[in-house]
Amino acid sequence: MDVMKISRSDRTFNLINGSILLIFTLLMLYPLYFIIIASISEPMAIVKGDVIIAPVDFQLTAYKNILQEPSIWIGYRNSIFYTSLGTFYNLALTIPAAYVITKTELPGRNLLTWFFLITMFFSGGMIPTYLNMKNLGLLNTPWALIIGAGVSGWNLIITREFFKNTIPTEIYESAHMDGASEFRAFFNIALPLSKPIIAVMALYYGVAHWNSYYSALLYVRKPDLFPLQLVLRNILISNEMSLAQALTEGDTSAIAVMVKKSYMVEAMKYSLIFIASFPLLCAYPFVQKYFVKGMMIGSVKG
Repeated sequence: MDVMKISRSDRTFNLINGSILLIFTLLMLYPLYFIIIASISEPMAIVKGDVIIAPVDFQLTAYKNILQEPSIWIGYRNSIFYTSLGTFYNLALTIPAAYVITKTELPGRNLLTWFFLITMFFSGGMIPTYLNMKNLGLLNTPWALIIGAGVSGWNLIITREFFKNTIPTEIYESAHMDGASEFRAFFNIALPLSKPIIAVMALYYGVAHWNSYYSALLYVRKPDLFPLQLVLRNILISNEMSLAQALTEGDTSAIAVMVKKSYMVEAMKYSLIFIASFPLLCAYPFVQKYFVKGMMIGSVKG
């Protein structure tokens, strides 16, 4: 009888828990779903708020208008380049640095750790950073968007904890007894065993590079070097400024045309979000199996 009562209570708990999780899942997925259906709906329906569950008057006009812009493809090319090279640059600095500060015998290890931690709370500021970029001759070059803050303090902590909690020190000691140098221990032992945390860090840094537009806004003036996010921002701003100019001049025919375009801008906003997010959505499944493992093992334990 007790077993039946426990079994029923477990089933009730699982039902309630599953229902709550399902509701939260739907709440998190709906914004992405809404972006998709809004991007393929009639612009006026979006403005009126008629698009809620399904697309209204299916059309791909917003995507056609965007993809006709040559700057979109230039932005895609630049963002792929910046993200790929920038992520590799970040990993090349973060992974070895995290490995080094796990060595208890390293002189000044705590001081080095605090050196990185301070950057989590204090930065050089926009103007000093700009002047530094200018003095290095990086303005209006692709390197201005790649070379910069190479190490994130938070990512360094996560990676350090992964090395400490995952790879036993006895493995390194055995390797050193066999004559392996520290470099060989890093490349032959640490790196092959660090695939989960490398995948997590690559995802973190990659998303940051892909979504970044402020650095390009500060350091780049050549349109051929604009990343995708800055290109999309400029497209939306130019459409909004055209409408404001028509309203200021009082040209009724121009106003009618620009009002129609403003409705199209609403649809374009959602299509732009989907276009910008699509590469990252494709990348997530490939690192998903490493993501949870890397985050749980690399989490800070107190």
